Amino acid sequence: MKFAAFAALAAKQSLLPYEYEPAAIRPQDVEVQISHCGICHSDLHLIDNDWSSSPYPLVPGHEIVGTVTAAGDRCRLAAGQRVGVGWQRSACFDCEQCRAGDENLCARQEATCVGHMGGFARRIRLDGRFVFPLPESLEAAAAAPLLCAGVTVFAPLRRWGVAAGAQVGVIGIGGLGHLALQFLRAMGCETTAFTSSPDKRAAAERLGARHVVSSTSVREIRANAGRFEFLLCTAPARLDFITYLQTLKPGGILCLVGAPPGLLQIPAAQLLASQRVICGSDIGSRSAIRETLAFAAEHGIAAQVETAPLADVNAALQRVRENRVRYRMVLTN
Repeated sequence: MKFAAFAALAAKQSLLPYEYEPAAIRPQDVEVQISHCGICHSDLHLIDNDWSSSPYPLVPGHEIVGTVTAAGDRCRLAAGQRVGVGWQRSACFDCEQCRAGDENLCARQEATCVGHMGGFARRIRLDGRFVFPLPESLEAAAAAPLLCAGVTVFAPLRRWGVAAGAQVGVIGIGGLGHLALQFLRAMGCETTAFTSSPDKRAAAERLGARHVVSSTSVREIRANAGRFEFLLCTAPARLDFITYLQTLKPGGILCLVGAPPGLLQIPAAQLLASQRVICGSDIGSRSAIRETLAFAAEHGIAAQVETAPLADVNAALQRVRENRVRYRMVLTN
């Protein structure tokens, strides 16, 4: 049986209806009937071949929610379970990183929709070890972005020990940032949102920000000098990182989860004198995904989404390109 999907046949082209023959189910694999799939900016980069890594035809999509329809005899999942799939679909399980539980750092990992057909489809088959049961309280459309955007912001907060009472700044209140604000509120942090959009001020406060600062005003940013233990930058843009570093306390951490273009140029003295740290983080391990989903379910955290039928995928992609979505777009079957 062929799987129906939507695929880009070449870089920067609109997606077209596409069918493909799936690989046979291996002992550890599952087949998932897809009900929802989020659109991530990474999907746009893949469609356009911005990373020079896109094979065509390309079926994007890696924030998948659906129901197991078949499973191999060594898979822990059963038909009928509601599950989610994120960016990663496999790892070697043999390297140092995999043995330490950091499968997302495996050099031989494979992505759900790079070299494989992704979630802009009716069904998908993949390694069941990267398919996660969803807590019952999570609504499907709002849960889909948690599989990528959610774990991307949650994992570094846990890794760096961000805890109740911490002063935390979130730079960029979009698909990633609006989830970070919710997680930080549930953790008991005092959070400051930095946004370039004045119309997001009220939304940022509703989502958990105690303070809102204009990211286009150097004066407002500098007014927070020496304030934060942790800065989470979700914006994939060139920013005045020298000024942002000055808002960190001694020993403070600037963590990039958005990928700004070009090189970062930072005076070494800013790191040496106050022992500040600049780091990056991307997706999360399987255990981090499970914890993200459980924490979201426990605290009622959900992505704010707009939905569109899979058949309207090109119109939905255009809305994401034009930054007209508040805050994540999710395709429905």
